[in-house]
Amino acid sequence: MLRRKSIYFLILIFLILTVACSDNENAEKQSNTSQKEAANEELVYNPPSMDDLNPDDPLTEYITYGQEVFNETNTILPDNVGNELSCMSCHADGGLSKASSMVGVTTQFPQYRPREGVVFTIEDRINGCMVRSMNGEKLDPESKEMRAMVSYLTYISEGIEVGEEIPWRMQNTMKEIPEPSVSSGEALYAEKNCLSCHATDGSGTGTNTGPALWGENSFNDGAGMSRMSKIAGYIQNNMPPGAAEPLTDQEAADIAAFILSHERPEWKGHDTDWPNGGKPTDIITKDRREKIREGTFDWSEIDNIIPAK
Repeated sequence: MLRRKSIYFLILIFLILTVACSDNENAEKQSNTSQKEAANEELVYNPPSMDDLNPDDPLTEYITYGQEVFNETNTILPDNVGNELSCMSCHADGGLSKASSMVGVTTQFPQYRPREGVVFTIEDRINGCMVRSMNGEKLDPESKEMRAMVSYLTYISEGIEVGEEIPWRMQNTMKEIPEPSVSSGEALYAEKNCLSCHATDGSGTGTNTGPALWGENSFNDGAGMSRMSKIAGYIQNNMPPGAAEPLTDQEAADIAAFILSHERPEWKGHDTDWPNGGKPTDIITKDRREKIREGTFDWSEIDNIIPAK
């Protein structure tokens, strides 16, 4: 009798352990499924409003000033900006325009930058724009302006996890560029009414309403916009504002080539960029600009150019 009870007890223990293991396995499967579903769910674009800032919070002063510096960089920092551009010249609506958004940017740093060959902080990235896109001088990392810019960018990035994949970032790149025609780009510049905002001579009509596209008040040729893939992608995704239909790849490439055929400030650090290799082939430097204007540039030197048929 005792032996039979022992057997029943062992069977009961076995059944309990089996059920427990099964429950744990099912729970683990459900957890993995939930994680996969969360990973596949696209991040919602929902930056916080400046109207929600607490006026009694000391940080609010920095966030609001950071927005001002972002929107009026050349006016607030004339000793650091060497042209007539602001951060908002490229990143519309204070960096909140989804087409070229800064929402979430602070969650992506520190970040290794192959162009410079080192790990960048968000402060380094801002200063990279200061010396290239702004053709100016770096900000003191301890300055109020730098602290304010970082505070603003951090605020509009609230709700996004560090290192999270952000679907609206890094979208302004044309991976395959149709071989451009500068003469067609010149015609399109007038046809698409680019000159109404950026002027016939590309000098612009306003820092944030129509920034300079070439000349001394535009970005230098070390900026990302001096790469064909970047400027063509940016033009297609952002220009003309409010257009019913986007430009075709060919139209965006033609306009990009026309813009980059003009003179602009020169970046003095081309020889030290990409120190570990992998330098892109689509950077339009001074010698290439001259050849493009002469009609002698071989577009096949750029790897992702699709030759004209």
